[in-house]
Amino acid sequence: MRLIIALLVPFLVFFTIRRPFQGIFCLLLQITLIGWIPAAIWAVYALNQYKTDKKIEQLIGR
Repeated sequence: MRLIIALLVPFLVFFTIRRPFQGIFCLLLQITLIGWIPAAIWAVYALNQYKTDKKIEQLIGR
């Protein structure tokens, strides 16, 4: 679900993964039509990093 949000409304992903300052910056980037594609790529990348961090925390926690 977050991947779809990352492609359609990239700045919201940063708020869902608790990175509000990056979300605000992404929104500023997303305002321009040309900036939409880099914002979406950045959001997908950040989402993948978030998932990787969660998996590492899970392995360390066990």
